Amino acid sequence: MQFDLPLDALRAHVSSVERPDDFDRFWSDTIAEARTHDRAPEIDPLDLGLDAVDTYDVSFPGFGGHPIRAWLRVPRSRPAAGAPIVVQFHGYSGGRGWALDPVIWPLVGYAHLSVDTRGQGIGRMGGATPDPVPGFEGEIPGWMTKGIRSPETAYYRRVYTDAVRAVDAVASLPGVDARRIAVEGTSQGGGMALAVASLHGDVSAVLAAVPFLCDIETAATRLTDADPSAEVVRYLRVRREMADAVHRTLGYVDVVNHVVSATAPALFSVALMDRNCPPRTVFGAFNAYGGIDKAIEVYPYNGHEGGEAVWEQTRLEWLRRVLPPRGDGVVSS
Repeated sequence: MQFDLPLDALRAHVSSVERPDDFDRFWSDTIAEARTHDRAPEIDPLDLGLDAVDTYDVSFPGFGGHPIRAWLRVPRSRPAAGAPIVVQFHGYSGGRGWALDPVIWPLVGYAHLSVDTRGQGIGRMGGATPDPVPGFEGEIPGWMTKGIRSPETAYYRRVYTDAVRAVDAVASLPGVDARRIAVEGTSQGGGMALAVASLHGDVSAVLAAVPFLCDIETAATRLTDADPSAEVVRYLRVRREMADAVHRTLGYVDVVNHVVSATAPALFSVALMDRNCPPRTVFGAFNAYGGIDKAIEVYPYNGHEGGEAVWEQTRLEWLRRVLPPRGDGVVSS
């Protein structure tokens, strides 16, 4: 059932998330420090027996210079200047998956970088990137409360920085036009894509499906008892003295505070029965988004699965308009 505000009220909703006074400096300093670890990505070609796609195992330096893993897939037939690239971030507990996982992007003319999320990746979405930073006593299982006692130690400080460094790495990747970069993701990955669009100046387009990490405190305390937001509540249930510190840290993580500085064309999606990423939180980020070229697809009768194949078709058609995959002088490697 639909449990949040009526759609008209959602379209007018303004989030009450407070932006820390030193937000911009905190993040600019964080990214600047990460870029001091400027070694080139490691790029190893894989022979997967595919006729139309070249595949590479990529490792690049993320937060603290820690190695972050990704798969790069490049269409063999592509413009002479290289293919535009879609950098994908993954949902909660997801990773880059397997090299042979089917992906639409290289089949329609885009390069594709599937980026691991440090410390995550279970089951078939197996990840290959550990998070070597130790945690703190009393964290709740999951990743929301890892290092949550301060913005400096927060897990998502590292994750967002890794995502920015993934976009930095694009300039060194074979067969890619680094002037044309889209970022995309679903749920956690959608929130990461929005954060990167705000933190990196060279993003050309953003696709954010049912994004998580938006208006986190409102979701956890007023709208849903579903994970991952509920991890924060479970933490504070036994760490009551940490409430002020937790709320302060979330102010640096919350995507609503990031997107005010984003300018790239953006396509969001929201599902009105989604209890993992409640509609009010998604609209809070959408309405705060700084770019004027933005749109949101609304799925009234869906939960966190969102628009599924309908969304897949919609986002493909949108990206083809905003960032055409083909140019003059197509070559085959």
